[in-house]
Parts: sequence; C-alpha cells; structure tokens
Amino acid sequence: MTPNLQSGQKPGLWRRTPPAIFPPIMGLFGLGLGWRHGAGAFGIGPGLSDMILGAVTLLYLFAVVAYGAKFVRRAAVVAEDLKVLPGRAGLAAMTQSGLLLAATALAYAVPAAQVVLWIALIGHTVLAVLLIRGLIAAPAESRMVTPVWHLSFVGFIIAPLAAIPLGYVLLSQVIFWATLAIALFIWAASAAQALRARVPAPLRPLLAIHLAPAALFTMVASGLGLHGMALAFGLVSLAMVAAMGIGVRWLIAAGFSPLWGAFTFPLAAFANACFALERSGGGEGWRYAGGVGLVAATLIVPPIAVKVLQLWAKGQLAVKTNAATA
Repeated sequence: MTPNLQSGQKPGLWRRTPPAIFPPIMGLFGLGLGWRHGAGAFGIGPGLSDMILGAVTLLYLFAVVAYGAKFVRRAAVVAEDLKVLPGRAGLAAMTQSGLLLAATALAYAVPAAQVVLWIALIGHTVLAVLLIRGLIAAPAESRMVTPVWHLSFVGFIIAPLAAIPLGYVLLSQVIFWATLAIALFIWAASAAQALRARVPAPLRPLLAIHLAPAALFTMVASGLGLHGMALAFGLVSLAMVAAMGIGVRWLIAAGFSPLWGAFTFPLAAFANACFALERSGGGEGWRYAGGVGLVAATLIVPPIAVKVLQLWAKGQLAVKTNAATA
C-alpha cells in the first residue's frame, strides 16, 4: 500500500497507515465466523468459512504490520489517531479483530488462541486507557458520547467468544456484566443526544455500531447459559436490524465514505447472534433469521471492505480519515 505524502514529510513505507482499514477487516472476520456457524446450522461443509477466515487472517496480519511500522517510527501516532473518530474506531477494531482471530484459531490451535486472546485483550485495555486519558485532557465538545465508544469501551465483550471455550468463565462473566453497564449508558446517552440534535448525514453510518453490542451480548449470554438475556438481546438486535433496513436511505444519504466500515461488523455479528440463539434452543426461526442475515452480510461486507482497501492502496484513505503521520 502506498502512503500519501504531504509536503515536508519524509518518504517511507507505511508512515501514514490509516486505522480505518481495520473496521472492515473486523467485519470480514465476523463474516467468516458467520459462515462457520452457518455451515453447522445448515449442514454445509466448512470449506467456505475456512477460506474466508484464512484470507482475512493474512490480511489482518499484513495490516497490523503496516500499522506497527508506523508505530515503531513514532509511538505518539497512537495518541494522535485516537483524537479523531475514524482513528478511535479503527484502533479499537484492530485489537477487537485480534480477539476475533483468537476465536478463529480455536478450531485449529488452542494454545495459539490463548496467546492471541491475551495479547489482544491487553492491547485493547491499553487503548481504552489511552483514550480515557485523551478525553480527560480534550475540550468538552470532544468528550461527547458517540457510537464509537462502544468499540473502545464495550469491545471487550468479544473476548468471551474465545474465553468461554477456553475455560475462562469467570473472566467472561466479569466482562459481560461490566460491558453491559457501559453499553446501557452509551445507548441512553446516544438516545438523549439524538432527541436534542439531528445527526449529520456524514456521521449517520456510525449509528449502525449500536447493533454490534446487542448482538454480541446475545452470543455471550448464550455461551454463559443466560438464555433469557440472550433471547432479550436477540430481539433487541432484530429490532435494530429492522430499523436499519427501514432507515437505510437516511443512513447512507451522504454517499460512500470510509465510515461505511461501521456497517460491516454489526451485520456479521447479527447473523452470528441468530445462530447462537438457535444452538441454545431458541427455535428454528433464529436459524432462518441467521441465514438471511448471513446472506445479507455476504452481499454487503466484502464490497465495502474492497472499497475501503482500494482507498488505502491509492493513498487516499489516510487523507479522508485524517490519519496521523509518523
């Protein structure tokens, strides 16, 4: 990928790697896991899910190396990227994708899954601490609650997808209840803000992020045996998907932008949530809902990911998302 150089910048590979590459990669991970679960639900072979997850793993590792090269040149770029919404979302998606990689690795190498889980969990914690420090020092208007807060502060909820099968049940319970409290606060604050002010068209795609925690709470509650809560969050997720479908033209009124990456991982998470409910005895209806969600995610997630990655390849993504330069 070719970096976009501005006047006075030193030439060098990946000096301005944009964090915005990571949300669609996270969506692709979710899509691959969705096909893994969908294959089990519909009796399909694992070939497609293995192919998707293998390709996304390589893409993710390449993207991590690209951002790592930027970090090694100048570590302060992380704090600078956390000052803008695309940077916050992207860096959170980077470590969350690591958590999804741990869930992916469970089927192939359990020790590797354990290592990746802890690296990603520690990395996400460090980013959350850095963001909190930055928000404290920032002007009041920069501390306004946004859907991206879900990624930074509720994103830990992805960890139990790997942690529960690995036997870290107590850790998963702590994460579930702690992130649930944070998510409820963010949902309430966002609803209050929406009542007071109209959401600008360019920022509307970020509203799709609200779906992701509801879907993930469905999966984790199911894994922890909290079937009543899993069903409740499944219904909330279904309502959110319906609202997104009804308001899709309003959501995309500003046209394509890198923020469309925010559509990818919530849609994939919804399909996975439906399959989780079907596996836990929620009924055949959830299996078919998961199938519809998976088909929709398959049609939507890859094209968005390709367009965002094309912007990176052309050196335009960093400019459009105001990424920091090493």
